[in-house]
Amino acid sequence: MITPTETSDAKHLAYMKQALTEARKSPPAPTNFCVGAVLVNPGTDTVLATGYTLECAGNTHAEQCCFIKYAAEHGVPEERLNEVLPERSVLYTTMEPCALRLSGNLPCVDRISRLRKSIRAVYVGVLEPSTFVGGNAGSQKLNDASIAVLRVVGLEDEILTVATAGHAKKPE
Repeated sequence: MITPTETSDAKHLAYMKQALTEARKSPPAPTNFCVGAVLVNPGTDTVLATGYTLECAGNTHAEQCCFIKYAAEHGVPEERLNEVLPERSVLYTTMEPCALRLSGNLPCVDRISRLRKSIRAVYVGVLEPSTFVGGNAGSQKLNDASIAVLRVVGLEDEILTVATAGHAKKPE
């Protein structure tokens, strides 16, 4: 398993805080994590799109919502985002992108991998807990697709508290 390189750079931390703000908008549920994502053009230091779990119709994840919204804004299907995404775009997500979807939807890692001509790096707040699918191979699969995975440190406890807001609390 790949362990992402860690960073605590102020700029990356600021984008991760914005992703955490998005995660707080996710409706808490026992069957998913509340995750937030921010798609950024680092060349201009601008946010291209934001998303959170279940923001869009269907059983949508935060990363997927970013892509759906950006595609709609530019009048292309999600599968053709490479045509409109700036080169070297980066994605910030509070949790490691999923490599397996129990719902049958396309995993977020696959969505990101097909955009590897445009998305060259993914910054994560925490690795995905084994709650639903066991060990997540998201970081490994992204690295295999030549997409760097970096972990932004400093918000782990807060991210996990938000992510698991709808889950049953374990007795102490």
